[in-house]
Amino acid sequence: MPPLGSPGRRVAVVAGVRTPFVRSGTVFKHLSAIELGKLAVSELVHRTNLDPATVQQLVFGTVVPDVLAPNIAREVSLMPLFPKTVDAYSVSRACASANQAITNAADQILLGHADTIIAGGAESLSNPPILHARGFADALVAASRAKSLAARVQAIAKIRPRDLIPVTPAIAEPTTGESMGQSAEKMAKLNGISREAQDQFALASHQNAAQGTKDGRLTAEIAPVYVGPRYETVVTNDNGIRADTSAEQLAALKPVFDRRYGTVTAGNASPLTDGGAAVLLMREDVAKARGYTPIGYIRSYAYAALDPGEQLLQGPVLAAPVALARAELRLKDMDLVEMHEAFAAQVLCNLKGLASVDWAKRAGFDTPVGEVDRSRLNVMGGSISIGHPFGATGARILTTLLNELGRRGGQYGLMTVCAAGALGHAMVVERA
Repeated sequence: MPPLGSPGRRVAVVAGVRTPFVRSGTVFKHLSAIELGKLAVSELVHRTNLDPATVQQLVFGTVVPDVLAPNIAREVSLMPLFPKTVDAYSVSRACASANQAITNAADQILLGHADTIIAGGAESLSNPPILHARGFADALVAASRAKSLAARVQAIAKIRPRDLIPVTPAIAEPTTGESMGQSAEKMAKLNGISREAQDQFALASHQNAAQGTKDGRLTAEIAPVYVGPRYETVVTNDNGIRADTSAEQLAALKPVFDRRYGTVTAGNASPLTDGGAAVLLMREDVAKARGYTPIGYIRSYAYAALDPGEQLLQGPVLAAPVALARAELRLKDMDLVEMHEAFAAQVLCNLKGLASVDWAKRAGFDTPVGEVDRSRLNVMGGSISIGHPFGATGARILTTLLNELGRRGGQYGLMTVCAAGALGHAMVVERA
């Protein structure tokens, strides 16, 4: 299969913008995912001087949707900025939701169904839906259907104290009951990933992100957010980056998911995060006709899956060789590699898997992808330091990768994202 798009009709990434990524429960705690998505998309339109009437679709990802407004894409598209005729729909592929939005949009452009699409995602983990227990819900439904006051009272009377306990969404696999952190612990043990290696990786993430913030490379992709109600507070940086952390401080943290034998801590895992991100995609000839210089092009992509009961976060190891083969390139051709950092343990397991003959054969290849050059990996940090709003991370990584490729004069980049459900995504991008 050749790379995506013929000359002049490739999928161009014109630009990408995001909000600051902030720890949940902090400065964005009163902003919904819809509001965060609107902020990112609005800034993207203004920075690119885009005529909103030319946008044909808006595709957005989210993982924990608002039950009262589940189609986040449509709510974002209904900003006064856009005509009400903009087609909009939402997607969900766990932590790769923004990636799914981007590849859906790319497919529509390649099929000739559209030439200008905004794609991305947003998440507010400060505002998860709080559900009622089944007994309470059943009683309310029965009361709403009752024909008399006595019947309503009878229905409500069936509520028991235990039914009043709220149910919050769990970051766990419905099929196995295993949380993401427990899965990372299991993978670390299976692959021989030490606590020290995880902490060192996390430390590098924070140091690289701190440098990228200090020199303006990361902040260049961020839209400042003025926080209501008085709009006196302006957020311009990601607030999870710890420039002053050290190996000693990380080593002092206790394991979270296996308190006796574990190695995964709050310090070497990505935090719960609020934020939104979006990218502008166009067909290559349309972008150039409108005077844009794209920051890059989508050359190939792939998705993969494995048994959630096995190694939940190894999906990228199966997706990356397929994406590279479709791009007709090899790992040595990649100037930069961006890997989503759900956990340091997960990234280190992914790296080990990419160099493994056994994992290569599982993906259908005789030879492995190879050893990733650490000097080219996540050079401005990643989700451990920058943060991880589930539905937005994929758009952030794509933007970061292409911008840094341009600054370094590189040509090709590889990005990977692991996702709940034992799913994996990989994409190859190019600059010229």
